[in-house]
Amino acid sequence: MAADKHTPLFVVVAVVAVALNLRPALAAIGPLLDMLESATGLSSTSASLLTTLPVLMMGVCALAGGTLSAALGERRGIGLGLALIAVACAARALAGVASLLLLSALVAGVGIAVVQTLIPSFIKRRFAAQAGRVFALYTTAIMGGAAVAAASSAWLAQQWGWAWALAVWALPAVLAGPMWLWASRSGAVPASAALHGQAAKQPSTAFWRNRRAWALLVFFGIGTGAYTLVLAWLPPYYTGLGWPASEAGILLGGVTLAEVLAGLVVSAWIGRFPDRRAPLLLALLCVIAGLALLIVAPLSMALPASGLLGLGIGALFPLSLIVTLDHIQEPTQAGLLVAFVQGGGYIIASGMPLLAGVLRDHFADLSQAWAIMLVGAFVLLALCWQFSPASYKTINVSTR
Repeated sequence: MAADKHTPLFVVVAVVAVALNLRPALAAIGPLLDMLESATGLSSTSASLLTTLPVLMMGVCALAGGTLSAALGERRGIGLGLALIAVACAARALAGVASLLLLSALVAGVGIAVVQTLIPSFIKRRFAAQAGRVFALYTTAIMGGAAVAAASSAWLAQQWGWAWALAVWALPAVLAGPMWLWASRSGAVPASAALHGQAAKQPSTAFWRNRRAWALLVFFGIGTGAYTLVLAWLPPYYTGLGWPASEAGILLGGVTLAEVLAGLVVSAWIGRFPDRRAPLLLALLCVIAGLALLIVAPLSMALPASGLLGLGIGALFPLSLIVTLDHIQEPTQAGLLVAFVQGGGYIIASGMPLLAGVLRDHFADLSQAWAIMLVGAFVLLALCWQFSPASYKTINVSTR
């Protein structure tokens, strides 16, 4: 690939700016959920759709990754995704009724999904041998955006009202759009590029017939289910135990801050672990310990539980995608595999907030949701030992 006339540092900064916009539309909801239910009449099951719908759209759009890449291209598609996020968040200033609030969640989910579907192949192609580290920075920035939104949304609601506290997250998307368009003027794939070359002619549907691809999908889905469950329901869990909404929001902000720290550690140290299973095991043990503390001692162990969950989830998210990228070296096919894994994975993950909402409506408690997630974490322990570097050849784009 010819050298890009833009400095790599500026391109990295633009990727980080884009990533910061991929969670505030979701993370700002949890600390305000009780307030939203009271203002709009939503039940816990219906309110869970504010998280479930965006995550579901992430999955659906990711499965159409090849089509999106061919139709839009990376540069235009990611720019469009940022625009949709900005419009959806801004519309929440007027979303005083449940239907408009749910529609904004759907539109934001489409925008997030388009960005997440198209950016992995850009990172793989643009940064080559450094793609793992840049991808870790990208996923860390995603969690950083969530941390800021989670920690500040309750305070913003006290100052401006809940609608404006949700709408303010349009501003980072408005700022990131021009940065992305400038940084990607060269080095991104044109809309037709995915249709050229032998590798791009491989049908993405072939991943449906590959057991390893399915194992990666399930691993990502269950792990991301832990993230979406905590993102949506940790603050309401603690407000139900008597905490003020602002403190519950700060607790979620602490979780996401721990996620950021874990992501930075992954970014800095992942090159030392060509076999990703050891860091995966450590991340999963943190998640298991955190969930167990939420169940048995949620009040006395709130800080340790949230810290362990943040560290575990924060490492698990980038590691699961890095392991996926490890399986295929060709950038377009690597992007299609990530799209397949994220597509099915986000569909699985979207069910966890919804399940928790149903349980809360029926039992006025979320302990059962944490217990179900704990079982899922043990399933991940069993899956992670399959991912030895010697087994990556099980996905071979030339012989599928």
